[in-house]
Amino acid sequence: MTKILWADDEIDLLKPHILFLQNKGYEVEKVTNGVDAVDAVKQNRYDVIFLDENMPGISGLETLSRIKSMRPDVPIVMITKSEEEHLMEDAIGNQIADYLIKPVNSMQILLSLKKILDSKQLVTEKTAQNYQQEFRQIGMELYDVNDFESWSNVYRKIVYWELELSKSGDTGMDEILAMQKRDANYAWSKFVKKNFLQFLKTPDEKTPPMSHTLVKKKIFPLLKNDKPTFVLMIDNLRYDQWKIIQQQLNEYFNTIVDETYLTILPTTTHYARNSFFAGMLPSEIEKLYPELWVNEEDDEGKNIYEEALLNKQMQRLGYKEKISYTKITNLNAGKNLVDSIPNLQNIPLNAIVYNFVDMISHARTEMNVMKELAEDEAAYRSITASWFEHSPLFEAIKRIAQKPARIIITTDHGSIRVRNPIKIIGDKNTSTNLRYKQGRNLNYKESELFVVKNPGDAFLPKQNVSTTYVFAMSDDFMVYPNNYNYHVGLYNNSFQHGGISLEEMILPFAVLETK
Repeated sequence: MTKILWADDEIDLLKPHILFLQNKGYEVEKVTNGVDAVDAVKQNRYDVIFLDENMPGISGLETLSRIKSMRPDVPIVMITKSEEEHLMEDAIGNQIADYLIKPVNSMQILLSLKKILDSKQLVTEKTAQNYQQEFRQIGMELYDVNDFESWSNVYRKIVYWELELSKSGDTGMDEILAMQKRDANYAWSKFVKKNFLQFLKTPDEKTPPMSHTLVKKKIFPLLKNDKPTFVLMIDNLRYDQWKIIQQQLNEYFNTIVDETYLTILPTTTHYARNSFFAGMLPSEIEKLYPELWVNEEDDEGKNIYEEALLNKQMQRLGYKEKISYTKITNLNAGKNLVDSIPNLQNIPLNAIVYNFVDMISHARTEMNVMKELAEDEAAYRSITASWFEHSPLFEAIKRIAQKPARIIITTDHGSIRVRNPIKIIGDKNTSTNLRYKQGRNLNYKESELFVVKNPGDAFLPKQNVSTTYVFAMSDDFMVYPNNYNYHVGLYNNSFQHGGISLEEMILPFAVLETK
């Protein structure tokens, strides 16, 4: 039974309310002053405390402070005749659960109790009920989606319900949603197999913005001299992670655009991010700027020429203003970024690459403690949110917000939690990524993969005459038969990228402006 302490010097006048609550199944204990209320809390545990602000002896606010020092977790509802603003502010500052103005009625009191005690359960039940209705709608849409915009809408709905169910607690619907997302990923894989090469070869009005066209289509038209623009690329940021980060940015920025774009294949930094900065597909970069393209078998870093590629793209677009480029790969570099913001605000276009989220993904595969911390998607989002809240990046963004500015937040690819191993055989020169392979002697079951036998069809570099690219779909990952069980145990349930999934390919593109 829920136990309530009610402190009011006119407690006898509240008898109808107390009887009403008792008839509803609540146990109510009564005191007439703050000292007795504090003594009662010392001796008993209460689920809720109703506290009159104006009582003889110590005031309601003083009583509130003393009770909170003993029981900071107990919900307290302040009840007062006064509507003075400073009393409300003081009460709220002491973390009250609710604030009621006399005269109160019984239904107000009951509503306050339900809001405090039952809201989580009520929200959980309502969220589950609402998703059940949406489940049918999403299921029907999966049969009709035939363009990227429709797929983006479906994926955004799935992400929305992931976040809502995660917030509301255990509804029993999580597994149903996971199954629906898996079904959506299988259907998405079919869509990509059917349309992806066509998007590259003969783009038309239905072709979405992609890695190599994003700057030209979406960013370049926004570049004006009215305020500096910061293009922030957070490596490996999924759309659900962006929605979590967005909540923390709402205090400082208005979100003007919240859209998605389609990354190219392979969904890796080497291919997708170079294409973003170059405004070209990988084979086009290799052909036009061979000195700026690094092949997979080369030892040097695969993204060391991003600044040069960006400058060449902006020159082709006719952009003549000053450009800055900053890459953040460690904590000290992040702190230096914070300090450099005042100088960067004098530059019209600033590109910033931030690598931390990708590090989380890789660390989760390699470190047992990270596997426990990021056990599933909800935990992965939580780690991202915690990192961002305490990161130099957030500090830099808050510093940007002090003056008029535009921030464009996007990424190069996402990642998916892989759970279904498929076998593949390749020679020692085959690429090592679990979600795609590039090589010349690959042996695989063609129905399990998206196969590009002629790399030129996907505008990918061709290392030799017989080079083939294969891509894992949905939550599959490729494993060699040698030491099969060991590698399945090592990589199963890890976050990977390189292949075809909603999480890897449908990416956030947001434009924010300072408030």
